[in-house]
Amino acid sequence: MRRPRGEPGSRAPRPTEGATCAGPGESWSPAPNSMLRVLLSAQASSARLSGLLLLPPVQPCCLGPSKWGDHWPPGGGPHAGPVQGLQRLLEQARSPGELLRWLGQNPTKVRAHHYPVALRRLSQLLGSLPQPPPVEQATLQDLSQLIIRNCPSFDIHTIHVCLHLAALLGFPSDGPLMCALEQERRFRLPLKPPPPLPSILRGGQRLEAALSCPRFQRRPQQHLIRSLAEARPEELTPHVMVLLAQHLARHRLREPQLLEAIAHFLVVQEAQLNSKVVQKLVLPFGRLNYVPLEQQFMPCLERILAREAGVAPLATVNILMSLCQLQCLPFQALHFVFSPGFINHISGTPHALIVRRYLSLLDTAVELELPGYRGARLPRRQQVPIFPQPLITDRARCKYSHKDIVAEGLRQLLGEEKYRQDLTVPPGYSTDFLLCVSSCGSVLPVRAQDPFLPYPPRSCPHATRDPAQRVVLMLRERWHFCRDGRVLLGSRALRERHLGLMGYQLLPLPFEELESQRGLPQLKSYLRQKLQALGLRWGPEGG
Repeated sequence: MRRPRGEPGSRAPRPTEGATCAGPGESWSPAPNSMLRVLLSAQASSARLSGLLLLPPVQPCCLGPSKWGDHWPPGGGPHAGPVQGLQRLLEQARSPGELLRWLGQNPTKVRAHHYPVALRRLSQLLGSLPQPPPVEQATLQDLSQLIIRNCPSFDIHTIHVCLHLAALLGFPSDGPLMCALEQERRFRLPLKPPPPLPSILRGGQRLEAALSCPRFQRRPQQHLIRSLAEARPEELTPHVMVLLAQHLARHRLREPQLLEAIAHFLVVQEAQLNSKVVQKLVLPFGRLNYVPLEQQFMPCLERILAREAGVAPLATVNILMSLCQLQCLPFQALHFVFSPGFINHISGTPHALIVRRYLSLLDTAVELELPGYRGARLPRRQQVPIFPQPLITDRARCKYSHKDIVAEGLRQLLGEEKYRQDLTVPPGYSTDFLLCVSSCGSVLPVRAQDPFLPYPPRSCPHATRDPAQRVVLMLRERWHFCRDGRVLLGSRALRERHLGLMGYQLLPLPFEELESQRGLPQLKSYLRQKLQALGLRWGPEGG
């Protein structure tokens, strides 16, 4: 008696329609008639799908610490306790939606090896039906985002398995999931050591050769640039020092020895430097929130600004922005950039909008930090929002941010009506989370209050009719700080300083504390302690 196709023991057809899996180190992409296209069309036969789903079993792999936990549960490796239970739940999921819920609702139990299990189970679910229903794009996107968010913790075996399964499912080779996995695969390939610098190079030549090497820029070696900074000043050129300044700013390296070398070079070479070069040399000081010990640093910059202010408007404003972060704004330069002649000069230029944005921030700094300034100010009609959208670094790293889980913790703790997320307050500073608090400490519904404090503060009467406080929860992510240090970057310190001067009460949430919370229950307890430490009350007892 012939065995029906698809039963155990029968020979399955070759998977000619799907993509093939490449070995380690090889690049590949799914075929045009990939499995996902077949499934979405809901026209495939069960025999064809069974051929596509001849996948090897996914072996769990023990990895290092993840975002939600550094240790396996008591009793053993990745199969022990609730981790093993979650794997069984994934293997027995009855629908793609249920599969996604098990992953999303159990962040403390999910390990790297669970994601290949989920992909394989999704393939089995879709292939076991005679006429599989169309897959919801939202389900695929949510699963894809979960894998993208956690793939930096995968080992090379797990990455290869996920690449294989995602290709069979038909995720596009140029899509976010495949690109993220491929990037992690390449990142784990062994790198060839950089070629040694020729011994004939000395001083500034060695520094320029090192900083110009792409491999060195990707993997900064601080001990090397510290030793090269000892080169004699006459061996260094503006190009070399600009490379060094850009390197420090890009990698957030707050190295006092190197920064002092740049400051000394700027003072010594003052007469030979124009403002377009100076703006690049000054950039790391503001970004890294570092005021050099070189006593002639500020007088030198004031002379350069007085000499070059009318020649390069954008460079002039860039220099002032760096000095604004350091709280070292020179009055004479402010009077010049706020003058009608300078403002008319930049109007109509390609960089007019960015200059007006910077001038608006400088005017805010004058309002809040320079009560003794009596010079010209930026006219109100010329002012624009300082930061109309999130900063580039936050947009690029949003998948690593704690904002989503903190928002969920506040929603469960306070309720959606008692906080505002990503609110921009005048004159244009973004806030992560804002609460309105009564004089007795009760958290009030935000939509029933005016969440903004008046700006400028000095133009308002001291006796205000609104006794409510505004509390701003500030996420301090890892990339908000200088590397290997506890110093906030200049732009972050400036925002917190100005919000405090405008009357907002700040509640910082450092990344070390957020990363130590194991799941949502612990995070809620952490947020409760933080808010109660300020005397805040909510719920039935808090009004």
